[in-house]
Amino acid sequence: MGAGHGHGAVSATGQHRSRLVVALCIALAIMVVEVVGGLVSGSLALLADAGHMLTDAAGVGLALLAATFAARPATPERTFGYHRLEILAAVVNALLLFGVAGFVLVEAVRRLAAPPEVSSGLMLVVAVVGLVANTVSLLVLRGGHTESLNVRGAYLEVLGDLLGSAAVIVAAVVVALTGYARADAIASALIGLMILPRTWGLLREAVDVLLEATPRGVDLASVRGHLLSTPGVIDVHDLHAWTITSGMPVLSAHVVVERQILAAGGGGQLLDQLCQCLSGHFDVEHCTFQLEEPAHREHEHAHHA
Repeated sequence: MGAGHGHGAVSATGQHRSRLVVALCIALAIMVVEVVGGLVSGSLALLADAGHMLTDAAGVGLALLAATFAARPATPERTFGYHRLEILAAVVNALLLFGVAGFVLVEAVRRLAAPPEVSSGLMLVVAVVGLVANTVSLLVLRGGHTESLNVRGAYLEVLGDLLGSAAVIVAAVVVALTGYARADAIASALIGLMILPRTWGLLREAVDVLLEATPRGVDLASVRGHLLSTPGVIDVHDLHAWTITSGMPVLSAHVVVERQILAAGGGGQLLDQLCQCLSGHFDVEHCTFQLEEPAHREHEHAHHA
């Protein structure tokens, strides 16, 4: 006997699609401005930030594409639909960011050895425009970054861009006041270094989802304790919790129940209690339970918690 809920749930990314669309438009606009500004001024820092904006746009575009596919209904071949595409998009996004960071760091080292001439005035103007635009984009994404990996990825990228724009502004001021051209390369290296740790965090969380690790914030020992506290429950085994995509945790378990409850037809009521327990205490809407008599476990070979 089992119970399941939430098959038609909208993914976390899908709920914040409009935020991603706005962020994508802003990212593309800033990217064009920074590419032109970087080429005209000779600033690697602007080009580095433009490259980062390109990966921002690509990542957000992938997230929107994945959210569109995720909205498609489940089929007998894909019983959870296409929700996992959102996580694959997050992985691709992280890999793109690693590539951009590597390129920027290598080019920054080369320019430290032989710094080219940089037009600090144009560099400063473009960086200020980028700072303002990234601030707007950050405010747009702030409302959804705690619920979706892809929205969080976009949020972190925009935050990095905002800091990158600040670094470019500082570098432009230093070049203008002192003529120290290496400040541009130093700012570029800082931008590249800022990309790496947050990209690693995003990739690690996405890989955890793909490996079906226990969702963050879900303590299986606590879950087991709550289930065992339900009247009529004797034991809980084969307890699993994983994530389909951002904001969609799933749980399954074998629940050993007092024989008289099943004999009296009380299994349905007990399932409702178990599901309400998970939904209320752990925010898990999709759960599947197998109710068993005490003697049934003797026929099983348990390999899991």
